[in-house]
Amino acid sequence: MGGASPSPRPGPSGLPVVAIVGRPNVGKSTLFNRLIGQRKAIVDDVPGVTRDRNYGEAEWRGRRFRLIDTGGLVPGAESDVEAHVQRQSQLALAEADVVIFLFDGKSGLNPLDRDVVDSLRGVGKPVVFAVNKIDSPARAAALYEFYELGLEPLLPISAEHGSGVADLLDEIARRLPEAPGGEAQPGQAEGPLCIAVVGRPNVGKSTLINRLLGFERSVVAATPGTTRDSVDSPFDLKGEPCLLIDTAGIRRKARISGRLERTSVQRALRSVDRADLVIHILDGPEGVTDQDAQILGYAHQRGKAQLIAVNKWDLMAKNGNRSEDYYRREVYLKLPFLEFVPVVFIAAATGYGVAKMLETARDLLDVYRRRVSTSLVNQALRRAVQAHAPPLYKGKAVKFFYATQTGVRPPAFTVFVNFPGAVPEGYRRYLAQQLRQELGFAHAPLRLIFRARREERKGDRR
Repeated sequence: MGGASPSPRPGPSGLPVVAIVGRPNVGKSTLFNRLIGQRKAIVDDVPGVTRDRNYGEAEWRGRRFRLIDTGGLVPGAESDVEAHVQRQSQLALAEADVVIFLFDGKSGLNPLDRDVVDSLRGVGKPVVFAVNKIDSPARAAALYEFYELGLEPLLPISAEHGSGVADLLDEIARRLPEAPGGEAQPGQAEGPLCIAVVGRPNVGKSTLINRLLGFERSVVAATPGTTRDSVDSPFDLKGEPCLLIDTAGIRRKARISGRLERTSVQRALRSVDRADLVIHILDGPEGVTDQDAQILGYAHQRGKAQLIAVNKWDLMAKNGNRSEDYYRREVYLKLPFLEFVPVVFIAAATGYGVAKMLETARDLLDVYRRRVSTSLVNQALRRAVQAHAPPLYKGKAVKFFYATQTGVRPPAFTVFVNFPGAVPEGYRRYLAQQLRQELGFAHAPLRLIFRARREERKGDRR
């Protein structure tokens, strides 16, 4: 383990880092979920579910720290994916201020445990050793074989049931570095913006994540489905603190096989739900597929800011048969409901176009949180209605009285009208497009809520 080289520390400034390591399937992700207080990491009986470093925040006795879940330490990895997983674990060790090493009390002491423990003696960082799955008196008797390693302290815990976890947290807290004076307290500041990177399997999502962060954050392999969990990384977007989420590739339901993959896809969709901005990666040579349209439609229905990044554009440029403008028109032709969403062209493997993509992302997020005055909203609404009046409803004119902005992330506008249900979908899209142009909401999703004025509502009840 001594070969781990320091990498950029992704935690917020001043927040100490604690890494959970151990052999695969000893309960690291279960412990991770318990310590952060949510089911964030996928837990399964199949060994090797966790492959990338997964981050979360925990607090104990007034001290906050950043927690890392890892894929498992196994000397002598054979496959390329296993080697990448080992690299991720080594990077976690390099980042950590304190290390938790987890044994499996159910299967007993393993020769590989001895090898890893010997390697950890030279990391120069405090290591807390815990034996997991000690959840019955019979299991407690198995604890004694671990004492021959000469480790002190050696804590019996059950990550699943929570027994012994408080003692473990006490040991961690005692070993955390002193908190700097500028450390933020819980609830002091609003959480960072979330950016989810989504797309079908093997389109280059993890390659882009690694490019953005400047170090190997996610395991990258040619095998589709390498990323199984949704993985969070703190990220600075042009001076704005954000949370970058790498997600598992989203397949069509008919092609999802096995409980583990279904869980991965569910986590990816939940990542879309909590994102402010969704960067959807298209495979440039393949183009827009039905599954891409479904993922983009899912994000659109939830009012997310979206950015379409066409990856592998370096391969497309070599052919020279389609320009960016031509390709962009093709995208909008297949996705007419996203004609306001920007399309950028990148090569994640080489970095081409990534800087421009980040500038576009920052502009999108600025607009996503933009507020405008009620007077400007009503001026824009009046011009739109004068330029193109809505169709009659049962022979009567549909009258727009006034509008006001009632929300951000996404921008939402409440429009008061005499017949709210009479505004057809086509006219709603027209108004949204006009408000985008008039009020500086280019490329942002707008929500229009049509309401009757109070006097009309009273009149309807009589």
